[in-house]
Amino acid sequence: MAAATTSGATSVVPYEWIKNWEKVGKLEFVQLCRALCENKNREHLIFRDLQQVIYELSYHVIRGTLKHEQASSVLSDIIDCREDMPSILADVFCILDIETSCLEEKSKRDHFTQLVLSCLYLVSDTILKERLDPETLESLGLIKQSQQFNQKSVKIKTKLFYKQQKFNLLREENEGYAKLIAELGQDLSGNITSDLILENIKSLIGCFNLDPNRVLDVILEVYECRPEYDEFFVPLIESYMCMCEPQTLCHILGFKFKFYQEPNGETPASLYRVAAILLQYDLIDLDDLYVHLLPVDNTILDEHKQEIVEAKQIVRKLTMVVLSSEKMDERDKEKEKEDEKTDKPPDNQKLGLLEALLKISDWQHAQSIMDQMPPFYASSHRPIAIALCQLIHVTVDPLYRRVGVPKGAKGSFVALLQNKRAPKQADSFEDMRKEVFNMLCHLGPHLSHDPILFAKVVRLGKAFMKEFQADGNKPEEKDRMETLLSCLLTITDQVLLPSLSLMDCNACMSEELWGMFKSFPYQYRYRLYGQWKNETYNSHPLLVKVKAQTIDRAKYIMKRLTKENVKPSGRQIGKLSHSNPTILFDYILSQIQKYDNLITPVVDSLKYLTSLNYDVLAYCIIEALANPEKERMKHDDTTISSWLQSLASFCGAVFRKYPIELAGLLQYVANQLKAGKSFDLLILKEVVQKMAGIEITEEITMEQLEAMTGGEQLKAEGGYFGQIRNTKKSSQRLKDALLDHDLALPLCLLMAQQRNGVIFQEGGEKHLKLVGKLYDQCHDTLVQFGGFLASNLSTEDYIKRVPSIDVLCNEYHTPHDAAFFLSRPMYAHHISSKYDELKKAEKGSKQQHKVHKYITSCELVMAPVHEAVVSLHLPKVWDDISPQFYATFWSLTMYDLAVPRNSYEREVNKLKIQMKAVDDNQEMPPNKKKKEKERCTALQDKLLEEEKKQIEHVQRVLQRLKLEKDNWLLAKSTKNETITKFLQLCIFPRCIFSAIDAVYCARFVELVHQQKTLNFSTLLCYDRVFSDIIYTVASCTENEGSRYGRFLCCMLETVTRWHSDRAIYEKECGNYPGFLTILRATGFDGGNKADQLDYENFRHVVHKWHYKLTKASVHCLETGEYTHIRNILIVLTKILPWYPKVLNLGQALERRVHKICQEEKEKRPDLYALAMGYSGQLKSRKPYMIPENEFHHKDPPPRNAVAATVQNGPGGVGLSTSLTINAAKLEESTTEETDKVKEKSQGAVKVANKAASATPKATTSNGNSASNSKVTKENDKEKSGKEKDREKKEKTPAATPEAKALGKDGKEKPKEERANKDDKAKEIKEKTPKSDKEKEKFKKDEKSSKDEKFKTLVTNTESKSAVEKERDKEPPREKDVAKETKSKENVKGGEKTPVAGSLKSPVPRSETSESEREQKRRKLDTHSSPSHSSTVKDNLSELKESSAKHYINHTTPILSKSKEREMEKKDLDKLRERSREREKKEDKDRKERKRDHSNNDREAPQDSKRRKEENGTTGASKHSKSESPSDSPRSNEKEKNKSKSSGKEKGNDAIKMDKMEKSSSGSKKDSRHDKEKTEKKEKRDSTGGKEEKKQYPVKWKDCHL
Repeated sequence: MAAATTSGATSVVPYEWIKNWEKVGKLEFVQLCRALCENKNREHLIFRDLQQVIYELSYHVIRGTLKHEQASSVLSDIIDCREDMPSILADVFCILDIETSCLEEKSKRDHFTQLVLSCLYLVSDTILKERLDPETLESLGLIKQSQQFNQKSVKIKTKLFYKQQKFNLLREENEGYAKLIAELGQDLSGNITSDLILENIKSLIGCFNLDPNRVLDVILEVYECRPEYDEFFVPLIESYMCMCEPQTLCHILGFKFKFYQEPNGETPASLYRVAAILLQYDLIDLDDLYVHLLPVDNTILDEHKQEIVEAKQIVRKLTMVVLSSEKMDERDKEKEKEDEKTDKPPDNQKLGLLEALLKISDWQHAQSIMDQMPPFYASSHRPIAIALCQLIHVTVDPLYRRVGVPKGAKGSFVALLQNKRAPKQADSFEDMRKEVFNMLCHLGPHLSHDPILFAKVVRLGKAFMKEFQADGNKPEEKDRMETLLSCLLTITDQVLLPSLSLMDCNACMSEELWGMFKSFPYQYRYRLYGQWKNETYNSHPLLVKVKAQTIDRAKYIMKRLTKENVKPSGRQIGKLSHSNPTILFDYILSQIQKYDNLITPVVDSLKYLTSLNYDVLAYCIIEALANPEKERMKHDDTTISSWLQSLASFCGAVFRKYPIELAGLLQYVANQLKAGKSFDLLILKEVVQKMAGIEITEEITMEQLEAMTGGEQLKAEGGYFGQIRNTKKSSQRLKDALLDHDLALPLCLLMAQQRNGVIFQEGGEKHLKLVGKLYDQCHDTLVQFGGFLASNLSTEDYIKRVPSIDVLCNEYHTPHDAAFFLSRPMYAHHISSKYDELKKAEKGSKQQHKVHKYITSCELVMAPVHEAVVSLHLPKVWDDISPQFYATFWSLTMYDLAVPRNSYEREVNKLKIQMKAVDDNQEMPPNKKKKEKERCTALQDKLLEEEKKQIEHVQRVLQRLKLEKDNWLLAKSTKNETITKFLQLCIFPRCIFSAIDAVYCARFVELVHQQKTLNFSTLLCYDRVFSDIIYTVASCTENEGSRYGRFLCCMLETVTRWHSDRAIYEKECGNYPGFLTILRATGFDGGNKADQLDYENFRHVVHKWHYKLTKASVHCLETGEYTHIRNILIVLTKILPWYPKVLNLGQALERRVHKICQEEKEKRPDLYALAMGYSGQLKSRKPYMIPENEFHHKDPPPRNAVAATVQNGPGGVGLSTSLTINAAKLEESTTEETDKVKEKSQGAVKVANKAASATPKATTSNGNSASNSKVTKENDKEKSGKEKDREKKEKTPAATPEAKALGKDGKEKPKEERANKDDKAKEIKEKTPKSDKEKEKFKKDEKSSKDEKFKTLVTNTESKSAVEKERDKEPPREKDVAKETKSKENVKGGEKTPVAGSLKSPVPRSETSESEREQKRRKLDTHSSPSHSSTVKDNLSELKESSAKHYINHTTPILSKSKEREMEKKDLDKLRERSREREKKEDKDRKERKRDHSNNDREAPQDSKRRKEENGTTGASKHSKSESPSDSPRSNEKEKNKSKSSGKEKGNDAIKMDKMEKSSSGSKKDSRHDKEKTEKKEKRDSTGGKEEKKQYPVKWKDCHL
């Protein structure tokens, strides 16, 4: 060690110093020591450094390198540097003594002894005796003998440490202690001080030899009894403790506490107080005293856990269903447990001390105790909670008086503690954060013990929020304010809300809390509610119990809640909700989700809630909606869950009725949409419906729909099912919520985008039915929400939020229909505001000027829109329709097009009836009567004013459209292409957008027609709409199907109106460019009547449309696909007022629907219900259906059969295609067909009448009463007078459908019989020409009809090419359908006799002269047609066979051209003479037949055979339509046999024989001619039928898209 030390010593006292000690060493050493002593900063290090320096110096002396005199001399120089220098020197000597005693070298020991001796004058003997060994002391001469010294020290130590000093205790020295007590108990109010008393106590101790510990104990006892003299006793004890050991006081207190730790002991409060004060003045240490207190911390922890377990058991008992017998057993067990707890446990001294500390405001020590216990364990004891509350009262008082006291309130006085060591009172929110927030956090839910303090804290929070909102954004204050806000939110979460739960039904506190809460953003509030509901109730046993009790009580109330006891139950709910709203509402909502019939009573019962409770309810609703454990679909995965529907319904009702903030709910819906989930749109839909009174339903009636096209007042009165009144306030709240949180446009855009998201993203694996429902819900909500914004937002608000149309579509990717829907109100607002500006600028102007101003304002507003829409579509689109037309279509509404006068009148009449009822009501008080009448009168005036305003507006709009119309349709390609673009980009997207839009589309088409718009073919438009609706129907959702049905219904209504009366047709269509049949013409010459479609041909076209609808409907019904069947049934139900009108089409539908009913009854109940509903309605419409021959005239063709056979069947691509004719072909075929017509005219009297369809209502195969034939004009020139007479008679029956519909007795006859009768009558008339006058008259008619026919034949070659392109693009399925239909019609020719309900066109065709081989081949072709229904195929096969036979037996023979010319002149004269004779004869027969028919309407088939044989006619039966399923092909065969026999009977007729000869000679040539035509036709069928357009005449009834 010496070596180590030496090596270390050189570092402090270098050897050079010792070497040159006298010169420099001594001086350096002294300077080093003084430098160390003067450095005050490193006190503990200096002490060690000095020891080391002196040690090294001394060691040099021991080693002999330095003399001891030199060392003592230098030590004497530094001895005065420090007071403790002698002690340091003694310490060094002590170490050296131990070290040198161990050394063997005696010289070093001697050097040490000499050094100590030389330094004796520096260190006292006492210190040396204390530090050095007795042997060393003896050698130094400080003691005589070391042995004696050792013995003496042992004795002293024994006496000091092991012998107890004997003091007199209380019972041993009564007088001394009595004097002590008297001294302490005297009156201390005078000049007696603690120092004076202390001297007296010392005297008494000395005099009576009193135990000092017992004296201290007595002092504490007296202090306990005189707590008011803190200022005396505390200094006394403090002074007394200077004479005692520090632990003495703590031990005495601990002993006192231990005395009370018996099982039944009770520690006095005075002892706690004394201990608390001693702790506060730091006379004792808390850690020293804490160990003396019971119970130990582990026991407290176990007790806390036990409380939680017991609380959970209570919860379990409350939630269990307990039978009455079990209840008794439970009570007995509880009593036994209570008996076991009779032994009272000892006091919790720690809590007692804590309470005392809080009462004297010693928060520091109190907090230390509370921190060692479980959370809120200490504050759960009421006295402690109240003491802590009192401390907080005192601390916050100055701040509360400054910022928290409400205006007009004084505030109760709080006594201040005269305690200088109490926490500093808060003068600012920063002071409050430092101390008060900490106290509140330790208090926790037990602030409930002091509602007044609760209110104070809340008011302080409210005051802070005002300050935060004012100064929170200042940069210098931001951090401090945010810290304070964070603390306030923590206090709210951990203290205020849990305390409210423990308060007993305090509505005032709830309202007070809302005062602060409403200044928080809803995000903060909902976060707090979430913590309160899901976490707070599990943090403390008391809250666990409260939660269970609340649920139990809620169950009790909900079980008894009905519509009848809403008020009392509502009060109970209100009371319960003031304290525990989250738990109560959670249970109520769970019940509503299960039982939706609770919604109404629950909503009514919530009127006693506070504002805070309403806000909590909103949060609970959102949480219930967002519950991840709940499935949003039912188990069948096709419908939305009932719990979600119930919640949505409840949402709408509760948000409408009560002033609940909507922001959270709306944001939730927006967030769900952002996440691609559209289920929750149901909530938005309900909320808007209930709060704004805007309904969206597909079940809206036509009257309501009509009302919806009026003004806002009419909409409110007549547009909705439920008259939702008083929506002004609720809709204003909804509007404010949307605008304040900028959710109006985002919700619209999200919904518009989500529509497609439903299909392509959200749909995924979902059932198609559910995807459709979600799509409909998304779309309906968008329409509803957009309607709400349009009617409630001010012009400025709306325009400010909705961007331009191109931005909506191109940047936000909003679908065009939705984008225009959102922009439409903006355009209307813009135009009206501009119009008002222009009116104000020039007041008192005439109506014309007003219209001019309106048009000007429209141009100003819409010009940018016209430019904007160009970017929405490809440039090619604008070749056909102008951007102006496109924008006009999308920007207008039904309000702009028509005034619903009937609706206005209806609502005004209702109000008049109401007023009359009020007058008649005797029970109503007069003042109420007056109010009600005033309300009705005001409403009536509003409606009339609104109607007047709308009338003026509509007139202005129509004037505007009149001016615009010429620039609408450019038709740079073809009219057909124009119509395609119009339908594709305008009509179809909008007609399925909403019910009103569906009506609008139909009305707009009609308006464009009425405006005589250039290049708009009304015929084409309607034809494209009614043909092939299969694809449109199949791609619709349920609601879209309903809207599409409405659209078709309105379109059919217009068509039916035109069809019903020739006068209406002539007035509304006769001279309009929309009904031009020459599609090539670009201009419109109104004077040329021949270019127009005449009335009869229009009726044929309408029939064709009905047939197309039937065909499409049957196809959809037979697919078996769910959506096809559902949608077509929906569409059919909607169009029922106007379709089916024709009996056989109705029967066909009825059978298919009946089949659906049978098939779907078990499999798909919803389809079954739809089908049954439609079936019932269809049956009720049956009496109003009419036979086909009453719907349109089926006249026999007055031209040859071949011309009629080569027809453009339903295989044509479109209307324009069927109208296309090649001029070159026309000229080629003219001469040939003229000869055939001549031949036909010669044989007309005999066989032609049998072969041709003689039914009065029959029509030619091309639907144009023979006027569309290629060769009509050529034929007419060579017709004989006799033939003209016949034609005249043929045309006569086309007068009115009503006359035709009835027989002689005014009743409808069976169709077959009626056809037979009329055919026979017509035969007789045709055989004999009438008088010359009639002939002349007929010639004039004939001439005009020729012109008309010829013009009809001219077609648009431009449109042909476009249509051919379209045809090429046509889907394979369509082409197949077209081919097969065409081939079937070729087989049938003109003598179609389809079974009722068959898919074949019911329009009759004229006879053909095809050979039997071709007939059979075509028959085989038609067998393979895939599009025909399976149910019809069997009937068709038989029908085809019979039709083949018909062709053989009853085809008019066609002669060669040369023979026709030779025979023409010879036969003409003979024909005239014989026809006159036969006419008279057959007139009689006709009268007899008519009489027979009227007497026996339902004659058996045998009678009809007999009549046919008698009259020699077969054509009539051949062409009659079979109305009932009993008409079968067999009857056709019989009729053929009859026709053969009747031919034999009349074999003696010379002219007939002539004709037969001619036919035999010319048959080969004709059959070859027919064969060539047939081969050509088949070729065309296989190549898409392009040539067909050139060669075949117009066939209106069969053209389709």
